[in-house]
Amino acid sequence: MSVLIFIDHSDGQVKKGALEALSYGTQLAARLGVAAEGVLLGALPDAGQLGKYGVTKIHQVDNDALHHLDGQVFTAVIAQVVEATGAKVIVFSNNSDGKAIAPRLSARLKAAFVSGAIALPDTANGFVVKKSVFSGKAFANVSLNTEVKIIGLNPNSFAVTASGSGTAEVISFNATVDASKVKVLSTNKIKDEVPLGEAEIVVSGGRGLKGPENWGMIEELAKLLGAATACSRPVSDTHWRPHHEHVGQTGLAIAPNLYIAIGISGAIQHLAGVNRSKTIVVINKDPEAPFFKAADYGIVGDAFEVVPKVIEEVKKLKGVA
Repeated sequence: MSVLIFIDHSDGQVKKGALEALSYGTQLAARLGVAAEGVLLGALPDAGQLGKYGVTKIHQVDNDALHHLDGQVFTAVIAQVVEATGAKVIVFSNNSDGKAIAPRLSARLKAAFVSGAIALPDTANGFVVKKSVFSGKAFANVSLNTEVKIIGLNPNSFAVTASGSGTAEVISFNATVDASKVKVLSTNKIKDEVPLGEAEIVVSGGRGLKGPENWGMIEELAKLLGAATACSRPVSDTHWRPHHEHVGQTGLAIAPNLYIAIGISGAIQHLAGVNRSKTIVVINKDPEAPFFKAADYGIVGDAFEVVPKVIEEVKKLKGVA
């Protein structure tokens, strides 16, 4: 018996969500008194170094068909690893890749599945997992009663911790890999930017910035803070900013440690995508803006006056000319 953790990676780098899943999975394994093991699809340099997060073994399946995500193919391969290792709990990050695989794996293995987990299970009376519901407005405690259990961990809900000191044993797993039914014609990757879904800090702008020509101060503040940039839906709909920066109910749901909203009123659809942020700072000239009700800190003022002053103060703190 073991806890098996999906190691999500891209371009030779392990994703932050996967490191959170590793930390979560190894602590869960310690609580259950079993081994923590990883499952890795595709090639990843120095995979054994992930042993510092507590995993003792990493089952690797490297095949050309696994170089691009195909939920059906990945599910079939991971199911083989689960059956061969006898894993009873499988942990995914509840990111786009995890959402494409975990529900399929649940159906294939007839395993109970909970997505959006935010804490380690309560194993005192069964196996009860606390999860976020209603776009982060409430919590639910879900009891998993099947022999095999699957958990999708919400990004940025569990701290990354190094719990091991050794190197994990990387074991080549001989799996049957079906040909993908998905044909990838091209891949367009965003470079030289902090990935929005993994960012610790996000600086976001809305219609209050009046136009794309004023986005320079958003980008400058984000660069100073080592943050990702984001926007509200009206901004992406009017093509001021690319759609991959749109956060909200119909965009990307994020949970950074710090979310700075500039010139965004805070409609309920936007809040649904950002209200899991640890700290929310709102800058808006309208004191009645709904966003202030959800904010931890708020500044009532014109963004064109406030933001340059914030930038100036950040530069002083960082010693930047």
